[in-house]
Amino acid sequence: MAATDNDKSVDPAAVRRHRVLFRAIEKRRHPKLRRSDITVTDEAAVKRATKAAALGNAMEWYDFGIYSYLASTIGKVFFPSGNDTAQLLSSFATFAVAFLVRPVGGMVFGPLGDKIGRKRILSLTMIMMAVGTFAIGLIPSHASIGLWAPALLIFFRLVQGFSTGGEYGGASTFIAEYAPDKRRGFFGSFLEFGTLAGYVGASGLVVVLTSVFSADQMLQWGWRIPFLVAAPLGFIGLYLRLKLDETPAFQKLEGGQAKASEAADAVETSATADLGKIFTGHWRPLLLCLALVAAYNITDYMLLSYMPTYLSDELGYGTNHGLLILLLVMVLQMCVINQVGRLSDRFGRKPLLMTGMLGFLLSVPSFLLIRQGSVVLITLGLLLMGLSLVAMLGTMSAALPAMFPTQVRYGSLSVAYNFATSVFGGTTPLVITALISAFGTNLMPAYYATAAAVVGIVAVLCMRETANKPLAGSPPSVETEKEAAELVQAQTPEPKF
Repeated sequence: MAATDNDKSVDPAAVRRHRVLFRAIEKRRHPKLRRSDITVTDEAAVKRATKAAALGNAMEWYDFGIYSYLASTIGKVFFPSGNDTAQLLSSFATFAVAFLVRPVGGMVFGPLGDKIGRKRILSLTMIMMAVGTFAIGLIPSHASIGLWAPALLIFFRLVQGFSTGGEYGGASTFIAEYAPDKRRGFFGSFLEFGTLAGYVGASGLVVVLTSVFSADQMLQWGWRIPFLVAAPLGFIGLYLRLKLDETPAFQKLEGGQAKASEAADAVETSATADLGKIFTGHWRPLLLCLALVAAYNITDYMLLSYMPTYLSDELGYGTNHGLLILLLVMVLQMCVINQVGRLSDRFGRKPLLMTGMLGFLLSVPSFLLIRQGSVVLITLGLLLMGLSLVAMLGTMSAALPAMFPTQVRYGSLSVAYNFATSVFGGTTPLVITALISAFGTNLMPAYYATAAAVVGIVAVLCMRETANKPLAGSPPSVETEKEAAELVQAQTPEPKF
């Protein structure tokens, strides 16, 4: 921003009088790329990094998916009451509690990830998430230990939320910094493929368990099984992450810190836990990121977390039937999400994001279809929203990291993403349930999603296109030595005779 301000303050007349001097200043400010500046990616390393980040994301959303799909059962186990709505609200309130602490986790883990590296923080968040989820599966019921049961549930939900605060920002940064510029959308889409895989695993397991066990067995001990599965999944994810090297962009940042004293000062001041500098120096992209994430998360949590509860509690649809339909929609999303990532590399992030936002303006017609109650119409309504959501899912993980420079990317993205997710995403099931109760219409989810889409459309119009461009603060990243040589050559124009 400082360079831009200086450019605007320069007197054009002075530039005309001293062309040579200002040309030299411009060259010094924007030196030509050398071959050593350009990162040539190793495709095998990119695939390993993508796999490790996506598995961690799958683990995160498996945990949250399990909780949301078992919300009614968890409400009965930990919040005894004669009122089913009160139990459900208590359960969703505890679901939302984890999101309230996510910004704190983002403010702690994000700047640390910029200072000591992405890999270490992502390994730590994986351990905490696995421990928190496994522990929930071991908590005795309210009937056994009274108020200690909901207290322990809330505590371990806070552990989950705190660790998750460093997960998405780090994982999306990790993939974005490993991927070549021209394929960042494709590789980034695997992060949200992991999100869908986590939800599919959670809903599939819940369907199997509720089909095999009776309602009493699920209430007594069956609900614990999905939470206990988190431990082995966490160890697998941790193993994959520990085997990775640090991202090329962060390694170059560390290299610059070691070689040039001037660069070192800049890196040190921006890579410490100095949140004040993030808020003051990057508040514009922070606000834009917050608006995008808020719109995206409201629609995401409404469809993937709240919808099974909506189908069963508001429309009286069978729990398993609702989950099976949503499971089908998510599997279809998984089949196309990587193609969406490819499209965002080809046509740009903004067109794909705008398509998704515009699709959610049709939330009311989709819910009117769902309210008809037939399997075909419910599936069609969910599919309309699912295709709109996948346009955002396949693009967002490449678009968001590109909004911030390398030295503050992890911290800035973690702060903006988690604040928006906490205020708007995690509270979505609770807000929608309360709105339906207050206004007496089960079309409130559609109105809520439409309002979110309007905010998202404005945010997309305000953002810059970043497809096929280097990340801010990082040199170009290409797939082959030939591409690197062409980039260097392109800076030297052909001589004219």
